[in-house]
Amino acid sequence: MSGDPRPAPEQPGVADEPLRPATPGSAPAVGPTTGPAVLPTGAVGLTPAEAARAIEGVLLDGLDPETAPARSAIPVPAGELLMMPAASTAYVGVKIAGVAPANPAVGLPRITGGYLLLDGPTLQPVALLDGIALTSLRTPAVTAVALDRLAVPEAEHLVLFGSGPQAYGHLDALLAVRRLTRVTVVARSAQPAEALVRYARGLGLEAAVGTPAEVAGADLVVCCTTARTPLFDGALVPDHAAVAAVGSHEVDAREVDEVLVGRSALYVEARAAALREAGDLLMAGVTGADPLWNLAELVRGEAPVPADRPRFFKSVGMAWQDLAVAAEVHRRGVGR
Repeated sequence: MSGDPRPAPEQPGVADEPLRPATPGSAPAVGPTTGPAVLPTGAVGLTPAEAARAIEGVLLDGLDPETAPARSAIPVPAGELLMMPAASTAYVGVKIAGVAPANPAVGLPRITGGYLLLDGPTLQPVALLDGIALTSLRTPAVTAVALDRLAVPEAEHLVLFGSGPQAYGHLDALLAVRRLTRVTVVARSAQPAEALVRYARGLGLEAAVGTPAEVAGADLVVCCTTARTPLFDGALVPDHAAVAAVGSHEVDAREVDEVLVGRSALYVEARAAALREAGDLLMAGVTGADPLWNLAELVRGEAPVPADRPRFFKSVGMAWQDLAVAAEVHRRGVGR
């Protein structure tokens, strides 16, 4: 379904027509006397399904998320500056992202930044990508990889919290891996929520704006908001449901409550990162003694997926994910 033409999202800021990555001959060669300034800046021209396969691929190839470098966060007057480096044999990359909480009030994206990709053996810059587009693609791809394995086979009803770019991205990514038929949008503002509902209907889904109590009838619940307190009562979530929360990497912010966490089987991108940054888990009292399965273990079939309780995936976003998607963008660009 991810390859089908879709109507343009009505939510501002969604990269529905991304620039293509650089191809040979489209810019001066990067050599000893040139640098990243000569590289064209492009968005991420992958489909949600392709991005999900890139994430799966590096995990199946043996990447251990537990060894990935930690994110650096630097307070700045406008918010926070994040630096996220990662490396493989073939590529090295770093994302520099800004988190500016006041931006949406003046019509600008809350998340800003760019991604520099370098050749692994020589450390020469090979691409400069749109950091917002990369984040808007890789975060939903990670969620889709996890929920495709955690959701029951017959899952059809998605309850989606949020109405910004990540909400659109998650809807597209989940449709790339699952045959959803219904989506309920829960958001603070009516107009953006209705816009997302119209977008979902354009994809052939039954869609409506709902309330937090709608989780009682959900097969999938995805939270992609800036909320700092729980969005719904965790006791309402059915035992068969799979839930994902992606909105925060702060220890004092959460989208789900301790009731849901306490009821659920728990999955994370990496235990080390979650125990540093996942407020949803830390504020619920989760420690290193609790059973936490990481995404690599889930993808490789090593993690149990019980059917008698909810499955909860908490994502904080990690640099290896950006590198996996950016490298795939570059490989496809070079091959054209």
